[in-house]
Amino acid sequence: MAATGGSARSTVAHLLAGELAAAADTVLVDLAPRLASPWPTWTAGSQAGGLAEIPHDVPLTRTRIRAAAAVRRSSEGDWAVLTDGREWSAAPLSLPVPAAAWYQLAAAGGWQALVADTAHPVAHDLLAARCTDGRVSLTRAWCELPFTVPVLCAQATADGIQALQQAVMVLHADGLPLQRTVVVLVAGTDGRPPAVARAAATMLSARTAAVVHLPHDVDIRAHGLQAQPTRTRARTRQAARDLATALLAVARESFGDPLPDAPQPAPLPAAAVPAAV
Repeated sequence: MAATGGSARSTVAHLLAGELAAAADTVLVDLAPRLASPWPTWTAGSQAGGLAEIPHDVPLTRTRIRAAAAVRRSSEGDWAVLTDGREWSAAPLSLPVPAAAWYQLAAAGGWQALVADTAHPVAHDLLAARCTDGRVSLTRAWCELPFTVPVLCAQATADGIQALQQAVMVLHADGLPLQRTVVVLVAGTDGRPPAVARAAATMLSARTAAVVHLPHDVDIRAHGLQAQPTRTRARTRQAARDLATALLAVARESFGDPLPDAPQPAPLPAAAVPAAV
């Protein structure tokens, strides 16, 4: 989850999925619109059919779901990506909005860990839901899934920190689980984090489960998700390990160690088939 656009959300999701792959069978789902997402380009050339091959309104087998996912090979372990990898000119897919639908898809695919690269405006959707009687925000729906650890990403700049702090205030006002939320502050340049980022980290450390600093990485900045793991800086890899370690520690502290089995989604009722005439 990102507090604002341009917060390196997809980069953080990429690094986190790679680290989680060492501990669990992991899938990353891309929920951004296709033309605003880096993931379709990343999966270009793979034989996976992507989200277009697993329509949400028909029964699906585990084999079909798995076949739709692109696979990232890494030294930590292989992990899967589900995105819309069709040509840019294809009509947008009709994808389910409820968070539970993606949880169910991951469970049906047999994955143990789900990294959701979401694109909705966290603070705005919470405020909008508060002003609409009976509406549940998308952020709340994601946070209330079984064994969920929210991750908020922000650039370590004055504007990025301000947007992050506003989001944290809204999360707190809505009673969402800050005590198991991890914050990632993303550096835009080399060197020590600016004073505004250091001050924010001190404040947020008392309110959230953990704050992780992701350093500037020239190769990632230049190549995005196409960056080669072998060229990633050691301190970037260490930050990714710190993020995964913090996330797993929060999950175990919140839900138990070892983590219990996640609830199995209830199967959909069989659709009524009209008799042939």
